[in-house]
Amino acid sequence: MTTDPALATPQRVGSITGVIIGPLQEDYLDDRPYAVAALARLRRGAGKEFAQVPDLWGLADTAALYEQPPARRPLSEDELIHAEDAVHVALTLWALHQQSRRKAMHRSDRNTAPMGFGAAVRRLMPRNEIDEPVRKRFVRVGNAPDLAAMALRLRDVVLLLRREDIELDYVLLAEQLYRWQEPGGRDLVRRAWGRSFHAYRTPEDSGTDDSPTDASPASPAATDASATADATDTIDKDAS
Repeated sequence: MTTDPALATPQRVGSITGVIIGPLQEDYLDDRPYAVAALARLRRGAGKEFAQVPDLWGLADTAALYEQPPARRPLSEDELIHAEDAVHVALTLWALHQQSRRKAMHRSDRNTAPMGFGAAVRRLMPRNEIDEPVRKRFVRVGNAPDLAAMALRLRDVVLLLRREDIELDYVLLAEQLYRWQEPGGRDLVRRAWGRSFHAYRTPEDSGTDDSPTDASPASPAATDASATADATDTIDKDAS
């Protein structure tokens, strides 16, 4: 599987993340030694920035970030840094999430509904109840002042997801981590997380096994304030 360099940068970031995780996850579940060792190395980077863990350099192939299609400008230095950091945070969090689990913790199926971050957090809570400590962790992620703080706060939530065997779409998360670093991107990502948190319904309630995704922040639905007036209350009304 390859990544199309003509994709918009957030989608390229997500695609690269999926291309790396896909075979690693499959081989880890098959107990292949190289994959077990790779996840152990990646886990050491969870909650840290790309530049802080040179031991991971070369472990994951991110060469597609530097490929430029015809008639498109090269990525700026800032864009490259944001892309590298988004892929790194997503990969290392997935490795932590997958540790010792015997089913795939990365779930990405755009033909159904990918398990976005907001919906995954809601699944941590009892049906028809709000678990206040979990809600506060969710709020803290949404209010992170920078990517380094967000990586640490996401790590705490991922540990809870691992404990409960709840999957997460790391392709979508990588896209959103990139967008979060763009001008105006934080509000769009927070809106998407808040919407999917509030929209989540259990299979018993919805009559389906699919779960609502975090809507893409670039989609018209994601920027329709009239459709999402209350969707981000969980994140917006608290600061931490």
